Amino acid sequence: MQRLRLKADGRIVELRDGHEFPLAPTGPDPIAHTPAAEPKVRELRLRAGLTQTEFAARLGVPVETIRNWEQGKRSPRGPARALLTVIAHTPDLVFAALAGRREEISKLVAAPAIGSEC
Repeated sequence: MQRLRLKADGRIVELRDGHEFPLAPTGPDPIAHTPAAEPKVRELRLRAGLTQTEFAARLGVPVETIRNWEQGKRSPRGPARALLTVIAHTPDLVFAALAGRREEISKLVAAPAIGSEC
């Protein structure tokens, strides 16, 4: 039976005899490291008009995580990256959903999108 492990940096390795063996070339992933693919956390936070502490609280992550993302020490991955991508498009809706404000969500969903034709 083959044992695989997904590493934090996105690599997949096989575990054999207590050692890790890469299953794919270890070169950089061209899609994951393109500047356009990286959410601009600071821009998103400033557009929302939030401090780092407020933004972290709304996302449910430590403020240190927000600082690391903004300073480029770390990059958002997995669910955090997906959440930030959605925030980039509909911040009010995402923050309302995260806070459990159902009434506000209903209003935002029912409102016509900017630039849409009725």
